[in-house]
Amino acid sequence: MRLTAASFFILPLVTACLAPDERIETEPVASSDVTGTLFVANKRGNTLSKIDLVSGEEVLRRDSCTNPHELATSPDQKHVALACYGGTTVDIFKTDTLERVRSLNLGEDARPHGIVWHESGDIYVTAEGQQAIYRLPDPFPAVSIAQSRYETGKQGSHMIAVAPDQSAAWTTDLGSKTVTRIDLKSGSVKSVTVGEEPEGISLAPDGSALWVSARGSDQAFELDPTTMEVRNTVETGAFPLRLSIRPQGDVAVTSDLRDGGLTVIDLKSAKVIRTIAVSGPEEAQERFQVTILWSDDGRRIYVAETASNTVAEVDYASGEVLRRLPTGDGGDGMAILP
Repeated sequence: MRLTAASFFILPLVTACLAPDERIETEPVASSDVTGTLFVANKRGNTLSKIDLVSGEEVLRRDSCTNPHELATSPDQKHVALACYGGTTVDIFKTDTLERVRSLNLGEDARPHGIVWHESGDIYVTAEGQQAIYRLPDPFPAVSIAQSRYETGKQGSHMIAVAPDQSAAWTTDLGSKTVTRIDLKSGSVKSVTVGEEPEGISLAPDGSALWVSARGSDQAFELDPTTMEVRNTVETGAFPLRLSIRPQGDVAVTSDLRDGGLTVIDLKSAKVIRTIAVSGPEEAQERFQVTILWSDDGRRIYVAETASNTVAEVDYASGEVLRRLPTGDGGDGMAILP
């Protein structure tokens, strides 16, 4: 992310509200009911944090790599892969000890950023500096398999989504103002212009829709994942840096950095049904809200606040910030294990 904390102005307060006909079926959750482990990439501290969600305490922090941004956990829950945005590698650590066990080099000027560890065991990662994405076969194979590289040909290929059947991958290209679809079987590429500075991206769990947030135009877009036709355009809060679809597939949430809040979009109607104030615009610069992550049960949203070195734990039903969890310096990318 290239925006600095001093480079944006404060906008009017966005208050948490519910549409009159909205029904929230999720019951509020107390922090005492939370379980699992949160992993956080600390991009300024060049470290990786492990946070116990029961106690809310950081239980382990280790050196990682230069300017780490996004991360992903392995299907067997034994490893976490870190995209080293300030370098050329994807580094892999044990989830129990955070010991580094692999370093996969993508070559000169790679600047890996967006990353998905697919259920197949393969890792997909963007190489922003090379205008490409990579498929890295299972890093612990019985027989070594070569990496696959796919050219996007676009500037700032940043975040990534991958089809469950590995038929396609999609990237948001910040510099080119495009979203790119790559056919992973044929290698064919299709790019479409979507808003200003598209960055956030999320594929519906059933693969029926691709949602993208454009931070420069304060919008979210629903695209057909195959044809790349824009189906719907939704106005969001200010500077929607990330977009994440709830695991249950009913809503998407954008992380609105300038507002210090979240915009909730009903996916069936493609309309905003709610906003949630996490810090609010008064604290937006001090918090600098970036990455968002759902719990598997869809009851909580974790919001990385990279300037205050915290992660806000938000109850989705009530919109209440349950607590703020301490991270290393500049916490950004996140992943949860049960």
